[in-house]
Amino acid sequence: MRHPDLELDLLRAFVAVAETGSFTAAASVVHRSQSAVSQKVLRLEEILGRRVFDRTSRMLGLTADGERLLVSARQMLELNDSIMRSWREPPASGTLRLGVSDDFIPGELPKLLARFGRLYPGVHVDLMTGLSLRLLEAYDADRLDAVIAKRTAAQARGRVIWREPLVWLASADYQLDFSRPARLVMMVPPCSYREMTIAALDSVRREWTAVCTASSLMGVQAAVAGGLGVTLLGRSFVQEGMQILRAPELWPALPLSEVIVLGEDRSPDLVAPLIAFLSESLAGHKALTPAA
Repeated sequence: MRHPDLELDLLRAFVAVAETGSFTAAASVVHRSQSAVSQKVLRLEEILGRRVFDRTSRMLGLTADGERLLVSARQMLELNDSIMRSWREPPASGTLRLGVSDDFIPGELPKLLARFGRLYPGVHVDLMTGLSLRLLEAYDADRLDAVIAKRTAAQARGRVIWREPLVWLASADYQLDFSRPARLVMMVPPCSYREMTIAALDSVRREWTAVCTASSLMGVQAAVAGGLGVTLLGRSFVQEGMQILRAPELWPALPLSEVIVLGEDRSPDLVAPLIAFLSESLAGHKALTPAA
């Protein structure tokens, strides 16, 4: 018996909904109306004879069948995109000396770079990670071709490609005591997160004390998860066992953190495919907001 074909546009709509968590957000990712995305998912469920989403008035989640399908759907879309790139674009090749800030979607970056390597096997990535300030220094010294880093007031250059909400983080069981100065976990200076933390608390006249100073963002995460104190980081750093503190009068509202790219003019043949790939891959990432 011949089975019906799985249409790629149905799978693309399904993956967009799964990754964004809503039909509305998925619509902007696939450039279709919300009703069109909903119809595509319904058509996919009809072809499969299975439900891929559990829908209620309050939440949307994958069913067990939907979780199984998501893996295969991503593989099929990746293969399709790879084939189309090989026919429609000149093959990118060469070595790209790339600097990526430690605070750029830490949980997703390894998978993204691995997928980029499969799509562009002719590109060798010479990767440097670290604090944005150090990467920008390496870029200015011509040790890097391109940098993806966080924009600071002192480094107001580059093209903004994503924006990420900043949040106050503490361990899930952290006991807040507002009668005492805020207990902070911070990076050693110079650090823009540290500067924004101090400025934000000063704006509401909140007293604070540094209970832990770490030399890496991983160290900050570990200290916060362990319950030592509170920190300010991007929302992509939220992990199991942490909570986002929401009390505007005590934990002031925060701006968006801007992610920039530098180097599009240095190695355009290599940087352009990377930026296009990242833009497509991260369009549905919940922590990030693509720049207009």
